Amino acid sequence: MMAVMKPSLTLVIAVYNSVRYLEFIFEALKRQSFKEFEVIIADDGSGPEIKNLIERVRPAVHFPIQHLRQEDAGFRKNVMLNKSIAASQAEYLVFIDGDCVPHHKFLNDHWTHRKVNGVMCGRRVNLSKPITDALTLEDITSGRFETLSLKLLWDGLMSRSSNLEDALRFESNWIRVLLHWNQARILGCNFSIEKKQLEKINGFNEDYKAPGLGEDTDIAYRLELIGVKQYPLRYLAPLYHLYHPQTRAADENKQIFERVVANREAICPNGLRKLS
Repeated sequence: MMAVMKPSLTLVIAVYNSVRYLEFIFEALKRQSFKEFEVIIADDGSGPEIKNLIERVRPAVHFPIQHLRQEDAGFRKNVMLNKSIAASQAEYLVFIDGDCVPHHKFLNDHWTHRKVNGVMCGRRVNLSKPITDALTLEDITSGRFETLSLKLLWDGLMSRSSNLEDALRFESNWIRVLLHWNQARILGCNFSIEKKQLEKINGFNEDYKAPGLGEDTDIAYRLELIGVKQYPLRYLAPLYHLYHPQTRAADENKQIFERVVANREAICPNGLRKLS
């Protein structure tokens, strides 16, 4: 009997409803130049439509899909991210959100540029509501969504879509240096890291029960405390963020993070393991 090979990396996609967006992501994942990956859907209480989509898509894709879901009891994204870490088959993890569509070189860039004892920090293009509403499955399948069209450029000039420069991708290191590519900051929707580094800090802090800070700022700070360096992936691994109304970090989140900083708390008590 032939042994089943473990994937080189696990892509964790945090979702809450938004079936249309997830279908776009699956279509983009079919186009990835890097093939040795699995997908974990970290589902924070979506309705049955997400499960139905996964069951429909699963036979048509080359990558395995795990669907991890918990009941809808408010924002508990970090709980699902920790469950995804525990369930992952690979030793290298890439994280995106369920409203972000990856460029066809996205996983290749995260894998090729990975660093020992490092976290790779990507950026994102923010698409406006009109651009997002006009996007079709054919745009994803054909790769048209990756081009800086005149329509998108005009939308950016009108200050609707933003960060269009992050759609640019340059394999040449010297070009990225000339473009000041060396600014690194974790975004929860586009970063990658060795699983063992997240295990060292006990994963994501489940005390955060609202969007903001908990999925990126907190993780970045605690990784820094154990000596994990942030590396930029700007002008590599482009990611296209589909429109939705923005949320602000809750005051409770700010208070939790202030406590973490005050205590220099690298290992969160309420994470992968429950430490009393």
